[in-house]
Amino acid sequence: MRTELNQGLIDFLKASPTPFHACTSLAQRLESAGYQRLDEREAWPTQPGGRYYVTRNDSSIIAIQLGRRSPLEGGLRLVGAHTDSPCLRVKPQPELNRQGFWQLGVEVYGGVLLAPWFDRDLSLAGRVTFRRAGRVESQLIDFRQPIAIIPNLAIHLNREANQGWAINAQNELPPILAQIAGDERGDFRALLAEQLQREHEINADVVLDFELCFYDTQSAALIGLNQDFIAGARLDNLLSCYAGLQALLAAGDTESCVLVCTDHEEIGSCSTCGADGPFLEQVLARLLPGGDAFARIMQKSLLVSADNAHGVHPNYADRHDANHGPKLNAGPVIKINSNQRYATNSETAGFFRHLCFDVEVPVQSFVVRSDMGCGSTIGPITASRLGVRAVDIGLPTFAMHSIRELAGSHDLTHLVKVLTAFYSSPLLP
Repeated sequence: MRTELNQGLIDFLKASPTPFHACTSLAQRLESAGYQRLDEREAWPTQPGGRYYVTRNDSSIIAIQLGRRSPLEGGLRLVGAHTDSPCLRVKPQPELNRQGFWQLGVEVYGGVLLAPWFDRDLSLAGRVTFRRAGRVESQLIDFRQPIAIIPNLAIHLNREANQGWAINAQNELPPILAQIAGDERGDFRALLAEQLQREHEINADVVLDFELCFYDTQSAALIGLNQDFIAGARLDNLLSCYAGLQALLAAGDTESCVLVCTDHEEIGSCSTCGADGPFLEQVLARLLPGGDAFARIMQKSLLVSADNAHGVHPNYADRHDANHGPKLNAGPVIKINSNQRYATNSETAGFFRHLCFDVEVPVQSFVVRSDMGCGSTIGPITASRLGVRAVDIGLPTFAMHSIRELAGSHDLTHLVKVLTAFYSSPLLP
């Protein structure tokens, strides 16, 4: 099971260089398992026992299984994660022609660790909107091949490099695409039109706009002498999306189960398709009874907010509270913060720990050092919007928000096992 799950995650990461591609990958897997796509612009002919999914903005997705037991009796079992990761996104008018090189201006998306982006083989993917035969259409593209690089400055010209230096995102991050001669100028929209034709045989009249990000072409991989680790881009938080999907597909059909994977978590979740927007609430309102019944269902439900946790790094162990240093391959982590940066309380934490005990999965706890700030997740956001109880959990990770992150290769199995038990649990706290 461990080998199969890890290889499945590697394949999923490769197919999902952007939130748009991740959403498509999840939708394809759901359809293969018999889930029916619902269009928000149409009426929904749902029925008890049905399995459905809904997308918004092509970058967020909600899947729901309506169980044989009424949600009014058993509530909902929700698992939440996010599809976006920190990255470099192409600016609307990105063309730069400097010193005989064609470069693209980029904007930093989210809290990126910038230094690891240098000297990487980069490709480009995302969504392109274009006009064809008088109609406006959109299509996902992925160059796949390494078409760009951000070269480092030699240490001879930056003697302070190993003492640390502030990276200027405006001047130092534009990737190089090509060398150009004389008065030649790169045309980015023409390049995108060529990619549409090459990848999809689409002849666009004009490329109107785009949402594209660079990504590292190096594939995720199992590494270490004993393959104890999995290294790859976008583990935060596609690892949780993948684990939630596997658990949903393995769950029985008795309980009503929801998987929600939303975009824009790394920039605050405030959007039409983010966790701090109306997407989940509107979907549930259309699928469940309204009024008093809806409120009762929410109070009988529980959300597991799954997002990566900071594993204790052997070179930086002092960055953790001495009693709360989660270790890789030692199981999922319950994340706790008294100031509600995480939505966990003693009852929801106790229930998750109970599930772990039942299925013999090791479990850990994380509290940030008292003299450091704490990050947050979709847990508190979703809990405050729906009034649903929540527990924040995640798998220990190194190098979070780097272009290449590291997690334990055994932990994915642990997480899928306990999330499957959660989806199938007949009792919630």
